Parts: sequence; structure tokens; C-alpha cells
Amino acid sequence: MIRRCAEADFEVILAIVNEAARAYDGVIPADRYHEPYMPAEELRGEIDARVDFWAWEEDGALLGVMGIQDVKDVTLIRHSYVRKTAQRRGIGARLLAYLRDRATRPLLIGTWADAAWAIRFYERHGFELTSAAQKAALLRRYWSVPERQIETSVVLAERNWLAKTGHRQPPPPASSRAPD
Repeated sequence: MIRRCAEADFEVILAIVNEAARAYDGVIPADRYHEPYMPAEELRGEIDARVDFWAWEEDGALLGVMGIQDVKDVTLIRHSYVRKTAQRRGIGARLLAYLRDRATRPLLIGTWADAAWAIRFYERHGFELTSAAQKAALLRRYWSVPERQIETSVVLAERNWLAKTGHRQPPPPASSRAPD
């Protein structure tokens, strides 16, 4: 079952984020990873900044969380994590579909450039990487992150929004493509 998180879920959200984020250890740049990955005060700050968390619940236990945040003219998918023991069961996909169905603005997702599994997940669900220049502009416009995070992150956007707004990166000319 998918449900909106309540204040009483704070500690469980924090535990899920920090447990699942251990996957970044040794993958993302060492200066970006720390334990805990998200301290309680950072999560409180995200909630205060209107990140609205939703959860997948089974038998009274939260197994995954995903946040959604309206910023200016877009909606950001934020902090998408599933407990390690519940991964590969479609929980993230169902949370994403649920939030996507409710969004009234274009969706953007930021993640670490070296988190290949996360990028593949979002690409399978209709999102596309933006160009490096677009990524930097989008991160500066819609997120509050340090420059180092901009350097080491990517932004994915819904394919139809990229096409409609002209943000889609054109394919390289045929002469510069690598042979098949």
C-alpha cells in the first residue's frame, strides 16, 4: 500500500534513507559520502522545505520512501530509497508511478552521476538524462546544492518535457558517431 508519510514516520524514513544510501559508499566521490548519509537535521530541513514523503507499506512496516517537491514550475522527485531486503520487488517503480500520476508539473530527478543503477531505473521509467550544461542550469535553478554536488550529479527529465521544451540533446552528427 502507498500512503503519505506522517510525522510519526520520521525515524523510519531516516532509517530507510540511511540504510539504502550505503549503496553509494565507494561509488560516489568520497568527499560526497558520509555516515550517516542523511543526518536527522537534514531530513527535518527537507521536510521543512516541503518535500512531501510517500511510503510503500506492507504489514504495518515501511519498506520504501520517495519524496516529491514542487519548486517553481516543476516537481522534483527527491530521496527515493527502498530497504535493502525489499529491493527488486517493484516498490520504487510503484512509488514513482503513483507520484507521477499525481504530479501536475513536469518531473525532474537529480541523482549521482556514478549511481548507474539509479540512472537506469529512471530511464526505464521514461526519464532521460539532460546534457551537462542543462544539468548544471537545472540544478542551480531548482535545487539548493553545493557546486561540488552539481559537478558530480546528473538530472533526468521526462522525455516528453524534454522534447516539448527543446531541452532534448540532439544526437551527434552521423559522421561523429562511433561505428556499430
